[in-house]
Amino acid sequence: MATILLIDDDAQVRMLCQTALEAAGYRVLTAENGPHGLRLLQEQEMGLALVDIFMPSMDGLEVILFLHKTRPACKIIAMSGGSWEWDYLDSAKRLGANEILKKPFSLHELLDVVSTQLK
Repeated sequence: MATILLIDDDAQVRMLCQTALEAAGYRVLTAENGPHGLRLLQEQEMGLALVDIFMPSMDGLEVILFLHKTRPACKIIAMSGGSWEWDYLDSAKRLGANEILKKPFSLHELLDVVSTQLK
């Protein structure tokens, strides 16, 4: 069973994604911001990280860059919403994200992307 780190400052997004991923059989750890997510990464290995782009304290691009450099085996999925945020999602790919999800996404889309990345 893969462990997934979900970093998003929106509590509702964290709850919905965590519920769907756990129902699919994944172990999910959540963090409300980048620094909290990085602390969790120090404590254990993750197979995949779902990272929101816009968060307080440390944005998702910084988290992705750190993950890509320090945990190259960890798959990264960048998430963000808003029509103008494609540039940020493209930047996330350039910094090491394996995949991007544009909010709002369906739980089916989430599970498909996660499953593909963890194969």
